[in-house]
Amino acid sequence: MHRPPTAEAELATELAAVRPSLGPRYTAALPGARAAVLTRLWRALVHEPLPWIAQRGGSGGESRLRLRDGRRLHGPRADPYATTAYVTDVRLDGVAYDDPARLMTELAVPHGVGFAAELGHSVASLALSRAGQEPGLASLPGLASLQGPGEWPVHDWEWEQRVVDGHPYHPNCRARPGFSVAEQLAYGPEHRPSVRLGLLPVPADECLVSGEWPRELRDGTRLVIPVHPWQAAHVLKRSCEQEATAHPLMSLRTLALLDGPHVKTALSTRLTSSVRDISVGSIAASAALSAFAETLTPHTDGLLHMTRTLGAATADSPDLAAVFRESPSVFGAPGEHVVPVAALVGTELPASPAWLAEFARLALTVGLRLLELGVALEAHGQNLLVVLSASGAPLRLVYRDLADIRVSPARLARHGIPLPDELPERIRTDDVTALRRKLFGSLVAGALAGTAGSRPTLRAALETAVRDLPRSPDLVALREEPLPAKALTLMRLSAGVPGDQWALLPNPLTGDAC
Repeated sequence: MHRPPTAEAELATELAAVRPSLGPRYTAALPGARAAVLTRLWRALVHEPLPWIAQRGGSGGESRLRLRDGRRLHGPRADPYATTAYVTDVRLDGVAYDDPARLMTELAVPHGVGFAAELGHSVASLALSRAGQEPGLASLPGLASLQGPGEWPVHDWEWEQRVVDGHPYHPNCRARPGFSVAEQLAYGPEHRPSVRLGLLPVPADECLVSGEWPRELRDGTRLVIPVHPWQAAHVLKRSCEQEATAHPLMSLRTLALLDGPHVKTALSTRLTSSVRDISVGSIAASAALSAFAETLTPHTDGLLHMTRTLGAATADSPDLAAVFRESPSVFGAPGEHVVPVAALVGTELPASPAWLAEFARLALTVGLRLLELGVALEAHGQNLLVVLSASGAPLRLVYRDLADIRVSPARLARHGIPLPDELPERIRTDDVTALRRKLFGSLVAGALAGTAGSRPTLRAALETAVRDLPRSPDLVALREEPLPAKALTLMRLSAGVPGDQWALLPNPLTGDAC
């Protein structure tokens, strides 16, 4: 029976046409990319509440799963906080699979066919991302090594572009369906391109504007909205006569302009988990959210800065919108470095237990303080940045992208902090579980775990960090209860189910088994 070409083969064919010199490196990168995605998938199978898995167990160095139809899965014991690719194959009823797309296809679970296709894209794009790195620069798969501050990047976007492998725990870490090879090379931050953003004039009376729209992007009775070139070609289907040069950041659709500000553009395709358009509601709330966030900084004793939203606009469509934010680098003094947490891996800093513990103490001090006040940050490694001294010591934090925070009106009221009426209803909740999930799932199971890279390392850092923190019900929950994390694979296999779904991971601070 004829089988359609795999995503790996399709990408290889395209690559041969547009960048044949990368072909051998792409082929060499495929086994490691399969293992990286398979490791993420196996973590989900072992730890997420997938409804078609009936029983979990294991002994020694192996995890074992029994499916509801009686089939059995065997693989290495899954550390939910590991970031290295240690799973090279998983056995389904004794048959070994080293390809995550093939394994998901063979599992034959609801919505698995579409997810298998996404896994195939993730493997192929991850191999392309690794192949695009200069030989000799990467001491870790997918991340260039920096030994000391003397080697550190100068520009903020250079830090962002060091993150080659994408999300440390999502199997769709590099899935970019709808992007050709040429487009991945032209727009993917890990390929270090300069991107020509389109500038599209729109009648001002057809636009919703929040905050101050840049004066240079006003043209009489029209607003000029930056448009990602992929969006212009595939969604808006029009060309833009004017352009502006920018450098893509970690999220791909957000770019650093040459004069400093960052601009988030609409990108109506699914990358990792979400379609990256910009809702009209988020534009409407952006100025109020930014102003509210600025009032929180004094409550952190200067340990946290919030990037301001300078202006946001939409032509009454999530497909044509943009948000201007100040660069996090404005919060660094001369000699300091402002670094996304996700970009710390590959520097010498996380290898130091003392440094990791101090960074964890700083992050938890700020995160728990805000949670007590009534604000739960989505503090994963992309949204959270750390200000480092010239020698690399963690000094302060910077947070960006306020769209997914959660706020508790009741907690804020107890502390006398006013809640603006303009804040959207979807971010308001007094549900303690929802608030803790938001912070703990992003900061501890995300940013800190991804920086530590394993459960033992994370545990050591947390044990040191929590010793001197003020005791509170939130801290007790962090120390004693299972750790929440987004069930990323369950969410991709739950078509039609809105919102986040959650897994409960073994708490690194307790003796719970993995």
